Amino acid sequence: MPTSLIAFTVSLIASLSLTVPVRQLALRVGMVDHPGPRKVHLTPIPLLGGLAMYCGVVLAILVSMDGQARAQIVGILAGATLAALVGILDDRGLLHHQIKLFAGMPVAALILLVSGIHAQVFSLRWPGRTGQLADVALTLIWVVGVTASFSIFDHMDGLCAGVAAIAAAFFTIFASMSQQVLVSTLAAAVMGAAAGFLRWNFKPAKIFMGDGGAMFLGFLMATLGLKLRPADSPLPTSWLVPVLILGVTIFDTTLVTISRSRRGLLPFATPGKDHVAHRLANLGLGQRGAVLILYGLGGLFGLLALGVSRLPVGQGYALAALTLLAVLTAVVLLERAPYERQQARLKSG
Repeated sequence: MPTSLIAFTVSLIASLSLTVPVRQLALRVGMVDHPGPRKVHLTPIPLLGGLAMYCGVVLAILVSMDGQARAQIVGILAGATLAALVGILDDRGLLHHQIKLFAGMPVAALILLVSGIHAQVFSLRWPGRTGQLADVALTLIWVVGVTASFSIFDHMDGLCAGVAAIAAAFFTIFASMSQQVLVSTLAAAVMGAAAGFLRWNFKPAKIFMGDGGAMFLGFLMATLGLKLRPADSPLPTSWLVPVLILGVTIFDTTLVTISRSRRGLLPFATPGKDHVAHRLANLGLGQRGAVLILYGLGGLFGLLALGVSRLPVGQGYALAALTLLAVLTAVVLLERAPYERQQARLKSG
């Protein structure tokens, strides 16, 4: 049996079954998300669901991996653990959001770098120290950016878990085609954990993953993007594959960043109901409809990634350019959609 299938099965069962006791633990220790002006739920919902996903992924890796690339596996799990812990502390109200963004996420990225996991974009074009330093900088920006995008993406029932499961499925497909066992196994484990948790998180949610779960998923998605080496994909366009796979969260972060900046707000420090899903829901789709639309968009971005990986360089860039134009057009149109305006606050979301 392929290790990716083993990892998916173990992670799915573990996440699905552990979410119930984790929910009880959250209620017992008071880890509950209360309704508020920037929230869409109307009753208190337990947090800490990320703990069930964390256990599912770790258990899947321990069961399915045979010790290959042990240093990188340890580094990945160490960074993911740090991201999850920082998120849980933030959920508990014990951390300022700036510590999470400017300390926790960069340190997690540095752990990857020490483990030998980094971007390989500039060094392929400019061999030598300049290219290597540029890739180090790109690695830090990528890990912090993707982790932060997932951190603010968990704002509607089933949204973050479902989109993460879809993205992880495409990472699994690409890694399997490239015969990257570590990447396909990790991606399958993430897919299983997110899918298992989704059983309890889809509307009406019985538990939230919290920032601990969102940061955990974001860090692993960033890691998968760094590790993926698409087979038969032209090197000049291979970097576009993970960007497209994670297109939904990048799209949402782009909209929020542009919209909040235009209103004089700090994008990651002023939470509100101005995300893509909120605007789609206000257009008449409702919360469930908005989430399902973004699931479909996640699948579309994944298919575009498959297209880019199979096209010659020129055509691949042309497809990516058309995708970027479509995204920017959608940002402009959604900027005009109704949303609830917020005041500046000191909490990300």
